[in-house]
Amino acid sequence: MSDIQLGIYEKALIGIEDWTRFFAQVPEAGFSFVDLSIDESPERAARLDWDRDIRRRVRRAAEDTGTRIGGLCLSLHRRVMPGSRDPEIRRQAAEVYRKGIRLAADLGVSVLQVAGYYAHYEEPDEGARQRWIDSLMAALPQAAHEGVILAVENVDGTDITSVPDVMDIVDLARSPWLQCYPDVGNIAGHGGSSGPELAACEGHLVALHVKDVLPGQPRRVPFGTGIADFDQAFAELHRQEWSGRVMLEMWHDDAPDSLDRCREARRFIEEKASNAGLRIIKEEP
Repeated sequence: MSDIQLGIYEKALIGIEDWTRFFAQVPEAGFSFVDLSIDESPERAARLDWDRDIRRRVRRAAEDTGTRIGGLCLSLHRRVMPGSRDPEIRRQAAEVYRKGIRLAADLGVSVLQVAGYYAHYEEPDEGARQRWIDSLMAALPQAAHEGVILAVENVDGTDITSVPDVMDIVDLARSPWLQCYPDVGNIAGHGGSSGPELAACEGHLVALHVKDVLPGQPRRVPFGTGIADFDQAFAELHRQEWSGRVMLEMWHDDAPDSLDRCREARRFIEEKASNAGLRIIKEEP
């Protein structure tokens, strides 16, 4: 039997400065975990420099509300580019890896999601991919020491866009600390088929992002109104007898009805997963 837990993306919830009140939204909306973001915004990027007291308070707030922090999404690398031509930017990108791995370990998070953007704000060049790979490989020893899995996501754009692309990197590393974190929406956005792509990472799939998309619109598409093939994706998970965490990726921009939208999306995904033979289990508080 394939058992999955459903989680929600931080940006689908209402931003609240009090961490206990923030995390309380997760079980209130019927989810077991939340993935936090370290992105390009100054506020979220600053989390990499939290002191020990803040890290303890955040972890305790999650525990007190019966919420697990499932993963950290390290999308800051869109701006601090590991594949940059500029050696100073690459040095900063290495520091983002170092701090991100340390933060994940301090928060008790086992998965640090790595976005597959080489040098997002630079003109493409032939060396960007190899520089990105070199930066990632250099971070692996620390990840191993801290017990944090680096999991590469296939992204929108033109860099690492498919699950087979991710698996090329995973196969190159040959390390248990580098794995695959597929995004079903991004598969569809690039014209891929979720069944064969998820089959390509069998044995290396540590967690799954689900979101809906439209051509040229990779974000803020309500579930069930786009082109993502959830039926095929969940059927493939069932074939693999895969168990793990499935995170609903949504952006609600602090809308007052955010929790209602989260509940509606959860019910949609629960039905799709159950129809495919997956069993949804809840985290006990």
